[in-house]
Amino acid sequence: METEIQGFYRNKTVFITGGTGFLGKVVIEKLLRTTEVKKIYSLTREKRGKDIKERVEIWRNDPFFKTLRETKPSAFDRVLPVAGNCLAPDLGLSEVDRRVLTSEVQIVIHGAATVRFNEPLHVALAINTRASRLMVQLARDMRHLVAYLHVSTTFSNCFIFRVKEIFYPEHLSCGSEKVLALSQLVSPQVLDDMESALRGSFPNTYTYTKALAEDVVLKECEGLPISIFRPAIITATWKDPVAGFIDNLYGPTAMGYGTGRGILRLTSYKRNHRSNIVPADLCGNLVLASLWHTANEHSKVPRRDPSIQPTIYALAPTETNDLFSQDLVKMALESRKTSALTKMIWYPFCYNVSSPRLFPILAFFYHTLPGYFFDLALQLSGRKPRLVKIYRKLHSGLALMKYFLQNNFYFDIKNSDRLFTLMSQEDRCLYDFDMENVDWRDYLNKSIRGIRFYLAKDDPTEESIQRAQRLLKKLKFVHYSFVTLLCCISGLLLWFLIKFLCNLISC
Repeated sequence: METEIQGFYRNKTVFITGGTGFLGKVVIEKLLRTTEVKKIYSLTREKRGKDIKERVEIWRNDPFFKTLRETKPSAFDRVLPVAGNCLAPDLGLSEVDRRVLTSEVQIVIHGAATVRFNEPLHVALAINTRASRLMVQLARDMRHLVAYLHVSTTFSNCFIFRVKEIFYPEHLSCGSEKVLALSQLVSPQVLDDMESALRGSFPNTYTYTKALAEDVVLKECEGLPISIFRPAIITATWKDPVAGFIDNLYGPTAMGYGTGRGILRLTSYKRNHRSNIVPADLCGNLVLASLWHTANEHSKVPRRDPSIQPTIYALAPTETNDLFSQDLVKMALESRKTSALTKMIWYPFCYNVSSPRLFPILAFFYHTLPGYFFDLALQLSGRKPRLVKIYRKLHSGLALMKYFLQNNFYFDIKNSDRLFTLMSQEDRCLYDFDMENVDWRDYLNKSIRGIRFYLAKDDPTEESIQRAQRLLKKLKFVHYSFVTLLCCISGLLLWFLIKFLCNLISC
């Protein structure tokens, strides 16, 4: 027997952007596996020599889709790629595809975005803001539209440290319509040169252009069944359909992978820093539930009141079930024995330097200097040096994250909590997004095993685990031997220094 949410998606046609991204794959998999959705049109662009059909076809062999392959092998036939590009005028859609979408689509999920913090402004504006306006305009032409979801981020208003599920247009230096109009009048280079003045208090082009995109939705939403989803930092899946699935190296995942390889040894975050991460499967569940609720709410209003703003659904850790960065690092390091990687270069450890001023100094001794020694050893063995280059990228990435690591953010999720209470018991089990019940230790253990399998490509076999444990023991012995040697050298230097000072005083 179908639940209410399952019944809502039966025989519906969905159009999704960002479907080949991490959250997009999670949403599509859940739709195909748990509902009888009719079709899913996925806006897809050619990438790395693969055409749009090939990019979707590789999903059939992706380990993330294993459960779907086993339970509904023909489900992939319902995913139909549509050629397009958020950078292109009119989203790069052909007239034929546009007619198909406007005549068939009932549900829209706009999740395509560039998440690079240092993206040039003209690129971030085109993908994150202009494409959002083009999508809303396209939705207006969809004759059977019942629900539209715009995927944003909790950090779209990160100049505020307690963010409510409301719009904050007053903090933009210029409204979205003015900035988009300006982008049509000046060259990309001139627009990029104006970044600092336009961006204002926003720490990077990503958060700025996502805030502009929310402003687009606010200004152009009248009459549309539209809502906004603001997730915090999306990390690996917790349970569904597989535990620990991750396919990217962003934010905390990159730091966890770097620590596991023995490359990242120092980080810098504020004491008692809140780690605002959310499991990807819970995010996918909220996406599907919010669309169901948006359609229901819109159907109750014969004529949409223009004063009614789109509902915003945020998802982040609650203050009563919080996760702090120091606990995250501690739990991650505790899993060294069970989830060690087979390709470590040093014994995994990670110290926090809470002072941003002290971090570069210590990073030179913990990262850069050892990097030169490793690269020298690689050159002497006839291999290409690479560690110094990796550390430059790593330090650049940490610098981009500095604002978020040195500040604490609290996100209101009352609308999401309210939505959860409106769902039936069956739907709560099937589309769970209750952050209050997340077992962080269990989640992190699964996430680290996921990093080992999906990113490090280590087999989940007993032989692979034992091989990693043997390497871990060797590296641990080398690490502590080296630390002991350094302590002895430091002790000797200190002894000589004291002796020297004593001789000076006696003279």
